[in-house]
Amino acid sequence: MTSTKTEYIACLIVIGNEILSGRTRDANLQYLAGRLNGWGVQLREARVIPDIEQTIVDTVNHCRQAFDYVFTTGGIGPTHDDITAASVAKAFGVGLVKDPKSFALMAARYETPEEFNESRRKMCFIPEGAVPVENSVSVAPGFQIDNVFVLAGVPSIMRAMVDTLQNRLVGGAPVKSRSIGCHLPEGAVAGGLADIQGRWPDIDIGSYPFYREGKFGTSLVLRGTDEAALDATCSAVEAMVIRLGGVPMPEED
Repeated sequence: MTSTKTEYIACLIVIGNEILSGRTRDANLQYLAGRLNGWGVQLREARVIPDIEQTIVDTVNHCRQAFDYVFTTGGIGPTHDDITAASVAKAFGVGLVKDPKSFALMAARYETPEEFNESRRKMCFIPEGAVPVENSVSVAPGFQIDNVFVLAGVPSIMRAMVDTLQNRLVGGAPVKSRSIGCHLPEGAVAGGLADIQGRWPDIDIGSYPFYREGKFGTSLVLRGTDEAALDATCSAVEAMVIRLGGVPMPEED
């Protein structure tokens, strides 16, 4: 049976006390959102939660029912507070099992059994029924179980994992965007934008004030999957800016 679904949505769960404390800045959301947009999957929500087992279990179980895809980052390293794999296994009601391929690849990286210690071996255990997500940077895998993808928190490793996922995801039309800058205050364009949004409800329109080179202005960002509608909306926004006495300046997305 052919699916008639045209829109696929995702959620990111950022796991880590270090993010919530402010010690570490999340650097993964923007990359994931960009890659997913190109594959026709829209990142609709992001949550930041602590390294607490029940919080992870509850959040994963809620999100995997509410979204087509769920991605987690963080908590799959070798230390005692890396509890994401075990917590996701608990969310699915399964145990952790050793992935033989990952174990062999990890063992080959170390010269002695002492180096490939129990803490490092821990990273080769994934939930029963899960499929590893390869990691070309440090070999230690992430994993996929059903519609949940568990990824590393380290940005370079997370990106390497994400780059392997395209063929595992079914998406709709890629989301495209246009961005127009103008030296008009946000309040001046608000009414006109509301009218344009009403005429093109399927195009997401956002306004973002800026201060550049000593001048205030607004960036107007339009996003959608229908390129003809996007172009028409963009033309209407440019005409509005000119009508208000501004000069529309196309910006790079």
